[in-house]
Amino acid sequence: MTLNNLEIDTLVVGAGQAGVAMSEHLNKLGVPHLVLERKRIAEAWRTGRWDSLVANGPVWHDRFPGLEFNLDADAFAGKDQVADYFEQYVRKYNLPVRTGIEVKKVVRNSDRPGFTIETNEGVIRANRVVAATGPFQRPVIPAIAPKDERLHQIHSAAYYNPEQLPAGAVLVVGAGSSGVQIAEELMRAGRQVYLSVGAHDRPPRAYRNRDFCWWLGVLGEWDAEIAKPGREHVTIAVSGARGGHTVDFRALAHQGMTLVGLTQSFADGIATFQDNLADNIRRGDENYLALLDAADAYIERNGLDLPEEPEARKQLPDPECLSNPLHTLDLAQAGVSTIIWATGYGVDFSWLQVDTFDSNGKPQHQRGVAREPGVYFLGLPWLSRRGSSFIWGVWHDAKHVAGHIATQRTYLAYRDSEQRAADEQQQPTISNVSTLGAH
Repeated sequence: MTLNNLEIDTLVVGAGQAGVAMSEHLNKLGVPHLVLERKRIAEAWRTGRWDSLVANGPVWHDRFPGLEFNLDADAFAGKDQVADYFEQYVRKYNLPVRTGIEVKKVVRNSDRPGFTIETNEGVIRANRVVAATGPFQRPVIPAIAPKDERLHQIHSAAYYNPEQLPAGAVLVVGAGSSGVQIAEELMRAGRQVYLSVGAHDRPPRAYRNRDFCWWLGVLGEWDAEIAKPGREHVTIAVSGARGGHTVDFRALAHQGMTLVGLTQSFADGIATFQDNLADNIRRGDENYLALLDAADAYIERNGLDLPEEPEARKQLPDPECLSNPLHTLDLAQAGVSTIIWATGYGVDFSWLQVDTFDSNGKPQHQRGVAREPGVYFLGLPWLSRRGSSFIWGVWHDAKHVAGHIATQRTYLAYRDSEQRAADEQQQPTISNVSTLGAH
């Protein structure tokens, strides 16, 4: 199928977990559509992650309803296994995905309904466009990054393994799931690691024979539709590495990692950290204990027979780096040769040139239905709920967006009485069809 001058009802841009989920639901509703992916299906899982990454949730949870992983239910899938899963999903449901095609520009038509889409293989026209490119499009390195050629600086998106880094100590900025897992891997590889810890949630990996994904599910946290004020962008420090374990910053420090506060600035080879390490660790502990309390209350309230786990509440003594935190670090003196910025991502919708963004470039939408009619978003954090940017959450959001598209198609397909009468006059009667066939 050639793309140039193709006309399609709905175009889905991106074939990661959001685009695949969208395509499945559109298929179920009979909506003609096409999914375009500039690289491979789920490419970000293959090349936008480090080598040893596994999913942060067990495979019984981090999947779509229509297909299970060929792994133990409590296992954590590796990044390539996740990418393979989505490729298998596309094959199972025969989804119309085209890879190696980049969408360069989308504009609304001025003389006809819908949009004109420029790609590297020609021009497409579509009545609707779904932006399913997800939240991890543009790695963000903050402006405070030092202009120092002696330092090897990369974003976590460009980190793959310890061997790629020059010899020396490493400063990891950011202690969410990516930052803490990379820091721990480097420490286990024999590197001296400094980890800059900001505000975070720190759930237990598992508690009383249930993974934290289960607890957040039964407690209604994944389906929470309104973020707590000030908590919209707080990162989660959790790990599925090596079979899954609770992230414990004190334990990491006792094993040799040096914890520091939020990175504030760099000047003349000196890194300066905010005096908030103790507060950040304390608040993470409070989040941890609050989930244990909520889990205990849920068990009692529902009469569940789950084993008690008093060890989960025991806390290691504060390490030296927490009792007497560093406020500055001479990078050269400390032997730091590399800074890894685990500082998150921004979105990039420069290709979507329609009137649905605010002055800061943030998409304006309600549950994925954009301010601009005919435009939809999928896979963004808090699209409709806390779990929206995760595998299971995006599948449910896609169902809502696909339903909205199908409803709009129903309205547009409406024919009034005069149109229906004209349609009937243009259609040959059954007897006429037989007569025509006889001749």
